[in-house]
Amino acid sequence: MRQFPLDDVTTFSAHDGTELAYRAFGDGTPLICLPGGPTDSEYLGDLGGLGAHRRLIRLDLRGTGLSAVPKDPTSYRCDRLVDDIEALREHLGLQRMDVLAHCGGANLAVLYAGRHPERIDRLALITPGVRAVGLTITGELRTETARLRRGEPWFPSAFRALEAIVGGNATDEHWKAIAPFSYGCWDETAQAHQAAGDERMNMDVVAAYSAAGAFDPEATRTALARFTSPVFLLAGEVDPGAPPRTMAEFAKLFPNAEFVVQHGAGHYPWLDDAAWFVGATAGFLA
Repeated sequence: MRQFPLDDVTTFSAHDGTELAYRAFGDGTPLICLPGGPTDSEYLGDLGGLGAHRRLIRLDLRGTGLSAVPKDPTSYRCDRLVDDIEALREHLGLQRMDVLAHCGGANLAVLYAGRHPERIDRLALITPGVRAVGLTITGELRTETARLRRGEPWFPSAFRALEAIVGGNATDEHWKAIAPFSYGCWDETAQAHQAAGDERMNMDVVAAYSAAGAFDPEATRTALARFTSPVFLLAGEVDPGAPPRTMAEFAKLFPNAEFVVQHGAGHYPWLDDAAWFVGATAGFLA
């Protein structure tokens, strides 16, 4: 197995020739980390200190971060990115690998698991997106989860914005206003994290990621029912983006899944209680 120096940025070629980049740091067995968004992997940081237990291989998805813009913009589509993950595995010289995916990156992870189940040892899904498996998160469930934060000083304006979004009357300002719901604590660290993420987001890439044909939920569910590797699915207790009730349904799609809820956590649980997050995640991956 190839070894890389700490904090190294390495590039490799995807099957279509697009140059992709990943950031490798930490110690131990490699852990492939897939960001949500789709965006670059910078926002993942060291996942609350998980790099002390595993060597994090954080991939910048094509067209984001340090990865090149592809010649074919339709290759941003999630199902086509499966080939990028396979190219990364080949580049690293791994026969099998552990994968951690956050948010929308979980859609890519489960498509990869369905297509290449023999290549994954362990799969960790952190507050995952659900489009690839066809689950529905109702507006009622999102607002019910959001009400858990009603004691926060920012809650009234943020909740009004959420109601507008759920009611189909969303504006850019409404989307900005609900940002506090994504964090267990809306402090300076969370606000800086959110602002940095907004700056990096390319909406053209986001739109292409979920373009028509990207997902076939019925086929994916069928494939996951045969995926026997251990799965760890972590939900944040107060996350309306990936509510625990829906995450529990997601976990049931796998024959060998462990489902946990991190108390008081939002959509980025490693920021809310790093010690708890790392303990639970590293324990599963050990």
